[in-house]
Amino acid sequence: MTAREALRETERALAAAGVPEPGVDAEWLVAHVLGTSRTGVHLAGGEIDEDALRALVERRARREPLAYVLGEWGFRRLLLKTDARALVPRPETEIVVERCLEQLSGLEAPRVLDVGVGSGAIALSLADEAPHARVTGVDASPDALALAGENAERLGLAVELRPGGFDDAAAGWDLVVSNPPYVAPGELDRLEPEVRDWEPRGALVGEGLHEELARVARTTWLVLEVGDHQARDVARVFERLGYVDVAITPDLAGRERVVEGRQSVSTKDD
Repeated sequence: MTAREALRETERALAAAGVPEPGVDAEWLVAHVLGTSRTGVHLAGGEIDEDALRALVERRARREPLAYVLGEWGFRRLLLKTDARALVPRPETEIVVERCLEQLSGLEAPRVLDVGVGSGAIALSLADEAPHARVTGVDASPDALALAGENAERLGLAVELRPGGFDDAAAGWDLVVSNPPYVAPGELDRLEPEVRDWEPRGALVGEGLHEELARVARTTWLVLEVGDHQARDVARVFERLGYVDVAITPDLAGRERVVEGRQSVSTKDD
C-alpha cells in the first residue's frame, strides 16, 4: 500500500467511526508510521507498514485520543509524551503559559507552583521559557507525576515534582498556576468520546475548585484556566476574596479561558 492509498483508506475508516476531521487524523497516523511530517506524507514514496498503521487506526476508530495513539503531542516549544495517565495538552492551555510568562518577566528567581501538573505541560513550558524561575509541580495522581517526570527527563528540564494538592499553594509563592478540574458531573456524558471515555476523570470533573484554590493560595499572582462561560464568575470570586488587577484572557478561539489576579499584601496576610 502506498502512502496515498493509506491516506485514502485511513480517512474512510475514521470517517465511518465518526471521528471528527478524519482527513487530518489520517495524515497524522500515516505520517507517524512513515516517520515523516503531515506535509511530508504527501511526498512519500514506497510502501507503508500496513500492520503498524492498522493497529493505530483501530485505536483511533475506538475514539481513543489522537495524542494517546501517537504517544506524543506538541505543546508550545515542547514535544510531550502523552498517554492516559494525564489529560491531553490542549492549545487553549498555551494561553495560560503566556499569562504566567508575562507575570514572571522581570522577577529574579521567582518561585512558581503548578497545582495539578498532569503531563507537565505548564510546568515544563515555564521551566523552558522562563529558566530563571524555580518551578514546582504537584499532583494527587502518582500516574500523572510519573508521566511528568518522564517528560522532564526526556526534555532535560529541571522541575521539582512531588505529590500534593491545593494545600501546597498556601506555602507562599510568587505565582501559582492551575488548570483544575472544571467539568460539572452532569456535563461529562455530553463530552466527546475522546474526553469522556479515555481521559482521567479525576482531572476533568470538579466544581468550585477555582474558588477553593483562590482561598487557599498565598501567592503574588494566581493564574487559572477556566471552562466555557466560567470566567466572569471566577473573576468575581477573585475580587470578592481581595485579589486586585483581576483580568480575563481569551484563548485563540476567542473563548474567555484564563483568569488571573494579584494578591495584595493584606490579602496574603489574612
